[in-house]
Amino acid sequence: MELGFLKPLFDRPGPWASVYIDTTRATEDAPAQQRLRERAIAGQLIDAGADAYTTRAVMKRLADEPVAGSPPGRALFAAGAEVVLDIPLARSPIVGEAAWSTLPHIAPLPGLLDDLPPCLIAYIDRTGADLELRDAYRREPVGRAEGREWRNHRSLPEDRYEWHYRNKTENIWNENAEFIATEIARRWPESGAEVLVLVGDPRERRAVHNELPEQVQAVAVEVERGNRSSADGQLDRRIAEVREKQARTRLEGALERFRIGRGRPGEHRAGPVDTGPGEAAEGVPAVVNAARSHQVATLLLGQAASDAGRDVWIGPEPDQIAVQRSETQAMGVAKPERARADDALMRSAAVADAELLLVPEGMPGPAGGLGAVLRWTF
Repeated sequence: MELGFLKPLFDRPGPWASVYIDTTRATEDAPAQQRLRERAIAGQLIDAGADAYTTRAVMKRLADEPVAGSPPGRALFAAGAEVVLDIPLARSPIVGEAAWSTLPHIAPLPGLLDDLPPCLIAYIDRTGADLELRDAYRREPVGRAEGREWRNHRSLPEDRYEWHYRNKTENIWNENAEFIATEIARRWPESGAEVLVLVGDPRERRAVHNELPEQVQAVAVEVERGNRSSADGQLDRRIAEVREKQARTRLEGALERFRIGRGRPGEHRAGPVDTGPGEAAEGVPAVVNAARSHQVATLLLGQAASDAGRDVWIGPEPDQIAVQRSETQAMGVAKPERARADDALMRSAAVADAELLLVPEGMPGPAGGLGAVLRWTF
């Protein structure tokens, strides 16, 4: 998960109201149930010490939730009487939650958002392709590539001109495939997609695939169904499977790099920062040290991380983070404050443009649920 969308939360001081609420409205008594949920959230904020102005801003935003088209849940983050981020969730929180803390409580987000990689889809036929971008929140057309269409008006016997017709058609299709591939390659960098799906007849898909640049070919997948005019449920499921497979591959690759970088238990590389034997950090002290030095490329967070709620000490800047209060004071922080390790590390990762990957329960990951793949080591 890219964390850049959270950066607005770190441009201003706290304390912060962080709210996770179920907003499903599938039952007849949904409006009444929603009012009860909102009252419970207000009570939690008041009990936690939130100021009246910020609490009122949160409740007003929740009251403005439209009845139609509501997401399964929402996460709101407010400070200074203003809701700074209002994020629709892909999954409902199991229990509504409201916190009032120095840092926004962002750690639950990875488990509630759609973290499938953005996908660029090309619906291909012999005359061109329609391009569509899908990510967690969007499914929108982003352009099209229109090639030439060969029309043959034959008045002489078919066998006399059959070779010429087929050759001409083949040449035009090859030109169109090259044109489509060029347009895909042109739009690929700006799309932000991580996987390309080619939809169409096998011959047409393969022709376009063969014309793509190598770096785009490496993330291109062909699917069996569909063309420019078809986008049925089966195709949607197939595209979702492709995105899920890409997400699993990314996680497995990161965990493999973590395991290689971690080396054998008990090994440690000597140096100013104790990060382990290689390009990995494991456990709160090592990951905190790596975050302070801007070394973290991928933050690994276990879905049932026992160390996630452990206290660390922070200052106003994202890299002012330490396990001991005295360490934070040595950085020049006059009044260090306590924060949850997961929230503080996610703040550091977001500002440093690192990604976060959630390690599901049952999948081997870092001990205690907190680890990192590093950009570099000492």
